[in-house]
Amino acid sequence: MSDMRVFATPAGVALGPVDAVADGGARNYVLQLRAGRFHGFVVRRGGDAFGYVDRCPHMGLPLAQTLDAYLTPDGGLIACSWHSALFAIEDGRCVGGPCRGQRLTPWPVRVIDGQIVTAG
Repeated sequence: MSDMRVFATPAGVALGPVDAVADGGARNYVLQLRAGRFHGFVVRRGGDAFGYVDRCPHMGLPLAQTLDAYLTPDGGLIACSWHSALFAIEDGRCVGGPCRGQRLTPWPVRVIDGQIVTAG
């Protein structure tokens, strides 16, 4: 097993029940893969899940300084806690802060039978 950081996962990895992510909230996931460790997070909106690699395009840092604290206080946007970059939940597009015009790296996930699963 490698301690190297990787930025993608294979399809079909079960992450657990969608209810493990509060509706309107976000949750961090760390997966140990053969190639290295993957850090990502999932934002839940009802029955939909949006996944992103936990890496801000501004300086390459993880977004949350506190576990699972990926959203603005009103839950409307993803926020980088280091330099206040703001991102749209639906597509990861930067809508404010130092990396305007850039995007979070998507981590394809979907909800199947109440479970969050990585997609291809």
